[in-house]
Amino acid sequence: MAVQTSFEELQLSPALTAVVQDLGYTQPTPIQIEAIPALLAGRNIIGQSQTGSGKTAAFALPVLQGIEVEQCELQALVICPTRELTAQVGREMRKLGRKHRGLQVLELVGGQLSRPQRDSLERGAHIAIGTPGRLLDLLERGFMKPESIKTVVLDEADRMLDMGFDDDVHKIISYLPENRQTALFSATFPREIEAMSREIQPDAQRITIETSDKDLADIRELKLCYGSDDKILALCWALQSQSAESALVFCNQKTTVREITEELSRGGISVDRFDGDLEQFNRDQVLARFRNHSVRVLIATDVAGRGLDVEGLDLVINYDVPEQAETYVHRIGRTGRAGATGVAISIVRDETDRDLEDIEEFTGQTIAILDHSTSKSSTLAELLKQLAEGPKMETILISGGRKDKVRKGDILGALTSDAGGLDGKDIGKIEIQEKLSYVAVSQAAILDAVSYLNVGRIKGKRFRATHVGR
Repeated sequence: MAVQTSFEELQLSPALTAVVQDLGYTQPTPIQIEAIPALLAGRNIIGQSQTGSGKTAAFALPVLQGIEVEQCELQALVICPTRELTAQVGREMRKLGRKHRGLQVLELVGGQLSRPQRDSLERGAHIAIGTPGRLLDLLERGFMKPESIKTVVLDEADRMLDMGFDDDVHKIISYLPENRQTALFSATFPREIEAMSREIQPDAQRITIETSDKDLADIRELKLCYGSDDKILALCWALQSQSAESALVFCNQKTTVREITEELSRGGISVDRFDGDLEQFNRDQVLARFRNHSVRVLIATDVAGRGLDVEGLDLVINYDVPEQAETYVHRIGRTGRAGATGVAISIVRDETDRDLEDIEEFTGQTIAILDHSTSKSSTLAELLKQLAEGPKMETILISGGRKDKVRKGDILGALTSDAGGLDGKDIGKIEIQEKLSYVAVSQAAILDAVSYLNVGRIKGKRFRATHVGR
């Protein structure tokens, strides 16, 4: 068991220690306490801990410490199973590396044009984060130069195997220097992961952080038995009973996602969907709106089970119970994060649902029954009417991002300047992406904000602003 320690004792550089303090991280998580010193010492590691345990910072901090910013060459590679996780790791890497002046972090994923990514590699970068297919394509075509890579990280390795990326990962590894450092992180540790580790990580140090009662205590797990009632009625009652500011609803099939989204939307609920049929631009837009609370309910397949990091997510609902217990753990791990308390509700026909019993055996936790006897008199129309409260914030899409040197302070300053005239309390989360930015603005101020941004300037330049979601 890891001893109680602080970030100051992990031998991080003064710059990284200062960033950690600025971000309000007071106590490293168990995986960070074990992994950071091992990685700083140059060890190969295989780290296993549950979703939401701080794995990203556990490898991002040592990677950043090893970057020589004055050498504008690729020094670290992070392989992720999904585009969403790639974006999340990229945000965390930039946030933690904010004091590394000149640091260049690239996200290399499919579903986007290859040319801009190739051009960015040509200009030079220190850290590349990407999905296996696009990374392999860039390596095979000679656009990515791997000779200077010192560290490679496989994040959510179990998910990569589940998605069939085993061959691609091995091919990517074959392009990398033999004397590299390799870190493999996984929430679960099936035999396939152990075999992969033996093949790509000589003498790897195994770090296992067991899920404790304290970890699970942050999430209140419940089951809602709908019996002969309509299942969507049960979902609406679950949403209404918790009065959640935001809720993530998981389904096993894309068709179910669409059906529920259409039903709730017709009822006037602030809802959107997230599944593999969406184009990358739409996926990015939906997630940005959900993160900044412009969408209250997101209906998703397990493509959102990993790599979706939402501050203040109150409620996760399993509309369909997953077949695998590991998937359940990943789903509910979206809530109850960073010390907050979350609620996870699984909707089942009967109390003795076999899949849920298997999950209880896997986690060692009893899932309590959520009494909804008071809902029997409520019709679907009545519940939809009660839930039809609009979000407090709306979202503006701005046609400029990191490539245009746009920063959060630039957008905030433009909107709150004498010309913009908005009050700071009317502006919420600001998210800067490669070529676009999203800003949350209160409903009362949305029209003024869009109007000003379209006639005003940000950093002396004009950008197009669009009210999205309408």
